[in-house]
This record gives sequence, structure tokens and C-alpha cells, in this order.
Amino acid sequence: MMPDEREAVTFETTLTSSGNNTGISVPHDVIEQLGRGQRPPVLVTVNGYEYRSTVAVMGGQHLIGVSAAVRAATGLKGGDPIAVTLKVADSPREVDVPADFATAMEHSVAAREFFDGLSNSLQRHHVDTINAAKSPETRQRRIDKAVALFVAGRQR
Repeated sequence: MMPDEREAVTFETTLTSSGNNTGISVPHDVIEQLGRGQRPPVLVTVNGYEYRSTVAVMGGQHLIGVSAAVRAATGLKGGDPIAVTLKVADSPREVDVPADFATAMEHSVAAREFFDGLSNSLQRHHVDTINAAKSPETRQRRIDKAVALFVAGRQR
């Protein structure tokens, strides 16, 4: 099957939980239908909420993590029956860079180029750290620190 012929795959399951870990167990035939190997990047839709993830393999079982933020947005908890739609995520992941952070990086071409070369997860780390600031002063300190790190060629 060609990549553009693949459609979304929907299945029903129960949201599993073990301690603080909550996830979706993905049947092997669904993984085969997606046609992108054992750990495909996917767009997950559950309870009308869509998020991006990657299928993991643990103990021979295919799983997709469901974070506390996703559970809060969907109202789900471990043990709930769910309908899940998976579609292969072919588009590159992007991080929404706040305007004040982007402006600060514009003053240094080296900082912006360094940031653009970081992995998606490291970009998200810096943006999330800045967005988590409770006061404008803390936010600005975090922006300044991130730009200084990038100019120095350091990720963290």
C-alpha cells in the first residue's frame, strides 16, 4: 500500500493504567494497517481530541502514552472504554514560538539558527519553560538565558 493510500484506522479499546502511567494498547493488526513499521509517528484522536505521538513497543505490546494533559482535556481515566483513530503523521512537528521569544532570537542570527537546529523536544522544552513563568520578569530572564545558551552553542 502506498503512503498516500493509507487511511485513518479506528478501533475500540480500554484506556489502560498502571500506577501513574496511562496508555492506549494498539492491536498488532492496526500497526500493520498503518504500514510504517513498529513505531510509527501518529495523530491520535480520542474523545474528539487530537494529539501527536509515536507508538512505543514495551514487552512486545504496542502502546501510545496518554499524558495527564490529554486526560484532563478529554475527561478520560484508566479503565474507560474509548474509540481511537490513528493516522500516520507525515508532516514535520512544529513548535509555536512565542512572539517575545522569537523577537529576542531575531537580534542574534546565531541564536535563531541554533534554535532551529534543535530537536523538536528540545525546542518544546525551551518554549514550555518560558511559557511556565508566572511573572513577566521571570519570563524575560528565561528568554535571555535561552538566547545566551544558543549564542554559546549550548542546548541547555
